[in-house]
Amino acid sequence: MQQEASIKQQETKRLQLFIVLVGAMLLITKFIAFFVTNSNTILTDALESIINVVAGLFSLYSIIVSARPKDLNHPYGHGKIEFLAATFEGSLIIFAGGAIVLKSIYNLINPVPLQQLDLGMVLVAISGVINYGVGIVTEKRGRQNNSIVLVAGGKHLKSDAYSTAGIVVGLFLIYVTGLIWLDSVVAIIFGIVIATTGLRIVRSSLAGIMDEADYELLRRIVDVLNDNRRDNWIDIHNLRVIKYGSTLHIDCHLTVPWYLNVLEAHDEVVAVGKLIREKIDPSIEFFIHTDPCIAPSCSICSNANCDHRLHPFQQKIKWDFDKVITDQKHSLH
Repeated sequence: MQQEASIKQQETKRLQLFIVLVGAMLLITKFIAFFVTNSNTILTDALESIINVVAGLFSLYSIIVSARPKDLNHPYGHGKIEFLAATFEGSLIIFAGGAIVLKSIYNLINPVPLQQLDLGMVLVAISGVINYGVGIVTEKRGRQNNSIVLVAGGKHLKSDAYSTAGIVVGLFLIYVTGLIWLDSVVAIIFGIVIATTGLRIVRSSLAGIMDEADYELLRRIVDVLNDNRRDNWIDIHNLRVIKYGSTLHIDCHLTVPWYLNVLEAHDEVVAVGKLIREKIDPSIEFFIHTDPCIAPSCSICSNANCDHRLHPFQQKIKWDFDKVITDQKHSLH
């Protein structure tokens, strides 16, 4: 399990380094396009690329730090820094979007002449295609490795590609119509789109810092538990997930027959952890508290080998999501 987590961390670092290198190359390409065309729309795209490179370097640093092993001062590891990195990146994106809007408004009032838009369009279009492809791969790998930094970076690259597509369309319209003011209008529209993406990234990272519940992940876990229940798993509740970068820490309460000895109860705990790691993520940390069954549990307990039953079995019920994530035991009523 630790070896697989280490492989994921190394892959995440390599991918983030690749993102930084690609970003630097595209930054140079966009500035070349600006000097060729004198288009302020392309300049704003190039300025956003500076944000990409700076944020990418900070994210790379955060990934390196988060990969450090746990120590006495950080018993849960260093993964939380990834949320800070994503917040920083989102803030930079918001700043870039706002700067683009303000600069474009200024250019509406004071337009500048454009030149060689055809060459500029080709260079910008190539950079957009590369950005989108790298963004898709980055976001996908980020979700697979539970890295909020890679997910945020992937979304940023894709949003950058969307804005680049809009810029290409705007440049084409300017090229065909000769309406220079369209250069600023297109930049304003996509500056707003960029800033909105930054807000979403900040919102997501702040949710991680505040340990906001990930309902999508929790539902997946509940579905897995429902589909693979054992007879001794009478009830489960207080299920919670905390993210430390790429590490998921999960704790819950598992109700087992009261007459199980410590070793037998421990075996049930191990079985739950093994199931979730196999079906969800092998690097998950599990802390499970066992509860003894009580008389009302008999009516929903399907353990046919129980010699201590106080009430007859009536019905096996599906564990309810709302009860599983709260401190409520299941019952027929």
